[in-house]
Amino acid sequence: MSLRDRTAIVGVGATPYYKRGQSLPETELSMACAAILGALDDAGLTVADLDGFALFAGGYDPAQLASVLGVDEVRFAAMMTSGGGGSAGSLGLAAAAIVSGQCEACVCLMTLQQVGRRLGGTAAATSTPASAGPYGGGVSALDAFRAASGLAAPGHNYSLLARRHMHLYGTRREHFAEICIAQRENAIRRPTSIRREPLTLDDYFNARMVSDPLCVLDYTMETDGAVAVVVTSVERAQDLKQRPVHILASASGGTGRWGPAVGSYFQAPDLEFASSGHRPVARRMYEMAGVGPEDVDVALLYDHFSPMVLMQLEDYGFCGVGEGGPFVAGGHIRHGTGSIPVNTHGGHLSEAYIIGMTHVREAVEQLRGVAVNQVEGAEIALVTGGPASLPVSGTLLRRG
Repeated sequence: MSLRDRTAIVGVGATPYYKRGQSLPETELSMACAAILGALDDAGLTVADLDGFALFAGGYDPAQLASVLGVDEVRFAAMMTSGGGGSAGSLGLAAAAIVSGQCEACVCLMTLQQVGRRLGGTAAATSTPASAGPYGGGVSALDAFRAASGLAAPGHNYSLLARRHMHLYGTRREHFAEICIAQRENAIRRPTSIRREPLTLDDYFNARMVSDPLCVLDYTMETDGAVAVVVTSVERAQDLKQRPVHILASASGGTGRWGPAVGSYFQAPDLEFASSGHRPVARRMYEMAGVGPEDVDVALLYDHFSPMVLMQLEDYGFCGVGEGGPFVAGGHIRHGTGSIPVNTHGGHLSEAYIIGMTHVREAVEQLRGVAVNQVEGAEIALVTGGPASLPVSGTLLRRG
């Protein structure tokens, strides 16, 4: 069963974006409900029309959301495994639910409030007990493996991928800097952005090193907020308020030995330990859509760490494997002049980190023709989720 052009995003809602811990007195629940109600209103729908939830990375409990919002009946509720790797894939999950007749109006949502949270930490502090039972728990074998190597937080793991890419292909920190600077220039023009101060190459190289070769500017921000989108059938979309944005294709998964990805290092040899893990997903997504990378007008690439943008450019075919460094150095990802504008909203690095859903919002605005940094004539947008543990995901959206 093909998903091509069977469903559409018809509404987008979002709270303001806050620096970490500054969203109080809002709660995760209040922000989630505000984003959902905003998305429904944007579409010209009401809570009475909502009957499905397609979530990822925890999202929020559908039972509590439905109760607080006053949803009449939840006909579909499911969640992608993994973390931000499922952000783009949640759109495909919603599309599948609608095409299969399990619901008629489905929300994809991410809400994030980091008050009192601490990312990273020791393996013992962040792991799930390896086994319950009468003798208690402990750290998992994977966490113990990482801890022995001093790998206590995601940035440590991604720095190893970045260093391997540098070793294999001559990639330089200047290439990572170009990603950060290009996205910051996009963010400066966008009122929703948290980081709007200019960024220079000197600023980048003077920034605090966190996990060599990654400095603090290569890392995503930690922010609070919520973003929701509403998906329905293309037939129903024709009668709603906004120009629909069709879901052209969506693929989730990855190579089996990618597994927990950065953390296990069990990647198969053909991944060369310098990949975003997206190559099989990209191949299936393009096959479903009947298009290729040359047809994509704007790319919203998950950018929790800047080198992962470079590797996704390779994995999605915008340049050859190993050519990502020279590709970005040539200005190809710049808005207004590049061959494939990337993260025209500023991305996680400069606009806000809501675990991938800001990228979906920007893709919809681009295809509606209302984006702050509008790509002229944009017809097809790529949105990705991850690199992360499986699944990673990619979704192509088309102007309706």
